Amino acid sequence: MSDRIYVGTRKGLFTFQRNQAGWSQTGADFLGIPVPMLLPDHRDGSLLIAAEHEQFGTKIHRLKSNSSIWEELNSPAYPKKPENAPVIRDPWRQVEVPWSLKKVWSLEPGGNPGEIWCGTIPGGLFHSTDQGETWNLVESLWNHPDREKWCGGGYDFPGIHSICVHPHDPKKIAVAISCGGVWRTEDSGATWSQSAHGMTFNFIPLDQGGGAPDGQDPHRMVQCPAAPDRFWVQHHCSIYRSDNGAKSWIEVKDVLPSGFGFAVAVHPSDPDVAWFVPAKKDEHRYPVDGKFVVTRTRDGGKSFEALSQGLPAAPAYDLVYRHALTVDESGTTLVMGSTTGSLWVSDDQGDSWAHLSAHLPPIYCIKFG
Repeated sequence: MSDRIYVGTRKGLFTFQRNQAGWSQTGADFLGIPVPMLLPDHRDGSLLIAAEHEQFGTKIHRLKSNSSIWEELNSPAYPKKPENAPVIRDPWRQVEVPWSLKKVWSLEPGGNPGEIWCGTIPGGLFHSTDQGETWNLVESLWNHPDREKWCGGGYDFPGIHSICVHPHDPKKIAVAISCGGVWRTEDSGATWSQSAHGMTFNFIPLDQGGGAPDGQDPHRMVQCPAAPDRFWVQHHCSIYRSDNGAKSWIEVKDVLPSGFGFAVAVHPSDPDVAWFVPAKKDEHRYPVDGKFVVTRTRDGGKSFEALSQGLPAAPAYDLVYRHALTVDESGTTLVMGSTTGSLWVSDDQGDSWAHLSAHLPPIYCIKFG
């Protein structure tokens, strides 16, 4: 059972610690500065965050184990655009996709010491082998000819928000892109294949491109550590499950109250158990009928329970972003944060929730320390 929670928000990084009396806030860093992503690195005890400084742009900061001093590291930087590089425009907006960092949207440890993967907007994947000291753009994906099909989803430009590294074979990596589908590599990024096969936009007929994999919008993708062939995706239109290592996807249908949402978490040792936070989609983006619930499946998506004990009664309009729901290594404790600045924790797999705070800034991401 985890005893520390890190919360990245629109106005800083907040730390909560469990003690004999329960949970309490023990830290507040980078106050007033957006912290869209963070990575507690359990390999060496360090903590990495991305901080969006108004005047200086995105910076990567690291707090080493047993230290109270934050270090500033190099941020992922796109190389200079070659003169002969083709102009790629967002297919929906017809605006040129930039060669510059707009947002760090994912940070995940690799399988080797010091290895870290970073996903960004506008759709770049970066790799570090020295704990974030330096970064290299994975040009095999950035220069892939199918990148011209990617488009902006929740943001103006495409973004890599989910990175799943195989727990036993770190050469196998899957990334999810809004909106660019799911891409897989089995050779540490030397080559890539599109694998959003089976995903569809239900508002576009299949014969008009509704099932085209390159434009799909997976909101969040997670992989079960104990059964790495099992993936779950919360898509813009539905929930999807993969049983073959993210090579193809099966739609989970008839999910109530909604198949739309952003967040998903999977039990670390039981691939059939997963949690979601449903909402009303498109221009609405609030809980269906104002009833804020977490849904849980324990049978691989055949059935779902709506869990609300300890959550606010209707009407409630909390929205949970894609990185603001997570489960610890035991599979027992979950933590969830909302755009209204509320933070909840559950120690019984979501059956009941305790309200830790109602007064944080809007919450972007949460990780257990």
